[in-house]
Amino acid sequence: MIRSVDLRSDTVTQPTAAMRRAMAEAVVGDDGYGEDPTVNELEARYADLVAKEAAVFVPSGVMANQLAVRVLTQPGDVIVAGRSQHLVSFEMGASARNSSVQFATVDDARGEIDIEEVLAVIDAEIDHQPHVGLVAVENTHMPSGGTPWALENLAALAAAVAPVPVHLDGARLFNAVVATGISAADYAAPVTTVMSCLSKGLAAPVGSVLAGPAPLMARARVERKRLGGSLRQAGILAAAGLVALDSMVDRLAQDHQRARRLADAVAATLAPSDYDPASCVTNIVAFDHPRARDVVAQLAQLGVHGGTVSPRRVRFVTHLGVSDDDVDYVIEVLKGLTVAPR
Repeated sequence: MIRSVDLRSDTVTQPTAAMRRAMAEAVVGDDGYGEDPTVNELEARYADLVAKEAAVFVPSGVMANQLAVRVLTQPGDVIVAGRSQHLVSFEMGASARNSSVQFATVDDARGEIDIEEVLAVIDAEIDHQPHVGLVAVENTHMPSGGTPWALENLAALAAAVAPVPVHLDGARLFNAVVATGISAADYAAPVTTVMSCLSKGLAAPVGSVLAGPAPLMARARVERKRLGGSLRQAGILAAAGLVALDSMVDRLAQDHQRARRLADAVAATLAPSDYDPASCVTNIVAFDHPRARDVVAQLAQLGVHGGTVSPRRVRFVTHLGVSDDDVDYVIEVLKGLTVAPR
């Protein structure tokens, strides 16, 4: 029987025994009325971690991002963002559909976006181009390989574009925290709103949290209901999120170590010669290959399940469900892979 190692995403994790116990024992109420004590505790805990006034629990990271768009922009506005960010490329056009906004995208191949490119878009308003209502960033930046932002660059961007608000898509913010030693509060300090997923590396089964100024979060609750995300006895889900925040952050370092081992193996077998495995500092190995989908298909036949994020870019993601033995197996499979050329 072929061994199976799932590297498609860190969303495939299973809730831990502690999460399942917490869910079974959660004290709940009607969150639509703001009366679920476990949801309230989770929102307060996340708001404290990112040093924001208030937070809102939502079913998904996409909804968290979409709420930020709805409370920070007006129809017809432009959002400046990296062209491969989740908000732009992986939310099925939700921002246009939900908020009647458009994107001006800039280069983000290395994970960050350039201040001068962003300012050029903002400056173009003088030339009768649309108003920039929001700048969005992603930390860690998934398509570049889980790249964390440098805090000084994030702070400089936010200062340069002010008073335009900045939203931080921090779906994997805690991976950045563990990799850099920079606190979530410090990363969130320059931005207006920030979100994090509990269901990626933190292994909770469902949920994300959006945080920001209290008046904006009050509006976000209204928009959450408009999008169908007003939950009822959601403490059952929030309980797992509390366990995730309390006990699953530090262990992300293990995912990072395993991803780096995979990155070294990929550099020796599949990736182009300019791929630097040292650039893999969190839990994502992403690299270009002219036959990316063939690579993924052949690996799947051998029990190694990865994915593509574009027609010529492969992605492997380590997570709670991937062990050292799993990584050993993947490395052996990579050595025998016949897909070429690199």
